[in-house]
Amino acid sequence: MHKLLPLFFLGAQLVFAQTVSQKLDTATKNLLSTSAAYSANLSLYVADESGNFVYEYQGNQGLSTASTQKIFTAAAALATLGSNYQYTTTASYSGNLNKGVLTGNLFVKSNGDPTLGSWRYDGYKPENFKQKFIEAFKTAGITKISGDVIIDDSYFDFQTTPGGWPWNDMGNYYGAGVFGVNWRENQFDMSMYGKEIKGFNVALPGVNWVSEVKTGGSSDQSLIFTAPYSEVAYINGTLPAKAVTVSGATPNPPLTLGAEIANWLQEANIDFSGKITSVSMQQIKGEKLQFAPKSNIILEYKSPTLDKIIYWFMRKSVNFYGETLVKTLGKEKSNTGSFEAGVSYLKDFWKGKGINASMINFADGSGLSPQNYVSARAEVQSLIWSRKQTWFADFYEGFPTQGNGMKMKSGTMKDTKSFAGYHTSKDGKKYVFAIIINNYQGSNISDALYKVLNVLK
Repeated sequence: MHKLLPLFFLGAQLVFAQTVSQKLDTATKNLLSTSAAYSANLSLYVADESGNFVYEYQGNQGLSTASTQKIFTAAAALATLGSNYQYTTTASYSGNLNKGVLTGNLFVKSNGDPTLGSWRYDGYKPENFKQKFIEAFKTAGITKISGDVIIDDSYFDFQTTPGGWPWNDMGNYYGAGVFGVNWRENQFDMSMYGKEIKGFNVALPGVNWVSEVKTGGSSDQSLIFTAPYSEVAYINGTLPAKAVTVSGATPNPPLTLGAEIANWLQEANIDFSGKITSVSMQQIKGEKLQFAPKSNIILEYKSPTLDKIIYWFMRKSVNFYGETLVKTLGKEKSNTGSFEAGVSYLKDFWKGKGINASMINFADGSGLSPQNYVSARAEVQSLIWSRKQTWFADFYEGFPTQGNGMKMKSGTMKDTKSFAGYHTSKDGKKYVFAIIINNYQGSNISDALYKVLNVLK
C-alpha cells in the first residue's frame, strides 16, 4: 500500500498541472480571439519555482518588452556589484589653500551616482548633501575661492541617452539621460498655469523655452522636448486651465548642480566670483579639459547602498536608474562607461546563465527603447535564476503587487504591455511567469492580460 502513495501523488500533480495548462491555453486563445488582438503578437511562458515547464504560447518569440526589461538589469547589477555597492561623489581643489583662501579651482566629481540629490532616500536628499557640502568647507576653513567651480562629469562617456530612444520620450522626466555627475535624478519640475510658464524648481542655465501649449481638458496631455546640452526646450500639447506641475529631463545636470553650489557658497558667506563649468562643456567649447585632482579631497560623499537603489528602480520603474546601472556595469567590467559596453556585458551575463542569446536582444537597461526584443521564456529563466541567489530578497522586495495580489514587474509603452513575476496560488503552487503583448489595440490591455494570469491564482 505504501508503495502506491508516491504514484498517487505524482498522478495528482500531473492532473493539476494539466488542468492549469489547459486553463491557460483556453484563456490565451480567448485573448487572441478578441478584435483588439487581431494583429497582436503575444509571448507567454509559465514555469514552477524549480523551472519545470507549465505552459507557453510563443514563449521563445522576441517582443518589445517595455519595463520588464528592468528585471535583467537589476539582477545583473546585484550579482555583479553586490547589494552593498555604493557610488561616491567628491569635492576637491587644485592650487593652494592658505589662510582660508583657495587659490585655484573647486572640483565636484562623481562616478555617476544616480541618487545624488534624489528626494527618495531619507538622509540623502538635496538638503542633506548641501549640509555635508557646507560643513566640509567650514572644516577646511575655506572662506574664499579665487578660481572656478568645475563639475568633473568625465567618468562616463559623452553619450547620455541610448541610441533608439524616441524623441518624444527624451525630454520628459522618464527619459532623463545619464551623466558622469547626476543631480536630482536629472529631473526638473516646471510650474504651469494653463499655457503660461510660471517657474522652475531648479536652475536650467542658458535654456530658452518655446511654448505651444494649448489649454484644454482636465489632465496633463503635454510633452516636453529637450536634448542633452541643448539650449532650446519646447513644450506642446494641452494642459488644464489651472496650476499644474510638469516634469522634464534636465538638459545639463552638471551645470544645474553647479548653479546650486554657487548659491550654497553665497549662503555660507564663502566669497566666490568665478564661473561655473563642467568637463563636458569644456569639451563642447574646445577648451583645455580640467579634471578633478586625486588629492586635496575635502568631501567624500557615499550614496545609499545598491539594494535600496534597486528597490526604487523596480518599484517606481525609474528608467534613469537602469541606464546608469548599465553604464556602471560597462565601466566596472571593461573600464568603458558606455551604453554599448554595458549592454554587451548584460547580454553576456545572461548568456552565461544559460539563456539563448537570440531571446535577449537588449538595446538598453530600462526598456524604454522599442529596439529591445526579449522573449517571455528568457524573462522566466532570469527570474528563476535570480530566485536562487543570496540577494534575492533585495531583488524581490522591489516588485510591485498588482493584478489583485500578484508580485510582478510591469512594462508599458505604446501598444505594448508586459508582466513578469512570481505568484503563489491559493493551492500553494509557486509559479514564475512572463507575458508580453505588442500591437494590442484596446484600451483595457492590462485587464486583458490579467484574465490570462488569473488562472494562476
